[in-house]
Amino acid sequence: MEQTIRPFLRRVDQFGSFVLAIQGAAIAAAHGLDLLGVLVISLISATGGGIIRDVLIGAQPPEALRNAVMVTIGLAGGLLTFFAYHTVSEIPEILLLAIDAVGLSLLAVAGTEKALEYDLKGPVAVIMGGISGVGGGTLRDVLLAQVPRILRQDFVASSALIGAIVLVVARYFKVPPGWAAVLGGVTCCVLRVTSELMHWQLPVVNTH
Repeated sequence: MEQTIRPFLRRVDQFGSFVLAIQGAAIAAAHGLDLLGVLVISLISATGGGIIRDVLIGAQPPEALRNAVMVTIGLAGGLLTFFAYHTVSEIPEILLLAIDAVGLSLLAVAGTEKALEYDLKGPVAVIMGGISGVGGGTLRDVLLAQVPRILRQDFVASSALIGAIVLVVARYFKVPPGWAAVLGGVTCCVLRVTSELMHWQLPVVNTH
């Protein structure tokens, strides 16, 4: 079973990273960055969360640096977006939201599963899932001199964390790993889309 799950999780991680690479590159292009800037942002968006996760759980060197696959995925997403920016920018907003939700879900699931493979406890695995999902986007925002979006608006990180919790709880109750991953991923994806459409926000301090 483990030999089957590992390649599947790797593909999940790669697809989610490609989605984030395109998203990061589009944001960088909209900020007026040149080709190198767009590629740097796309690469960091694609690999940042996974690298942080792997460093924290002791997977050395990080998966993204062990071979050229993840780097290639990040650069490919950046190049595709740079040379086809007008096509990418014309994608309907609802479709972009769906793609973003899928990418977030895949990375959160892959990150949680990898943490569990390293025998980390449930709460830590949940945190690793959240970091995998939003770490790249956080680094992207910092490089673009912005307060990270996950700290000021939206329900993005919360969706990733809740999806990771569902996965961990399902595994605790002996749900097969594949089905647990599906449950966690679907939960994250549905929450991400619903929260955006319904304009859900976490409460903030009333400073007035």
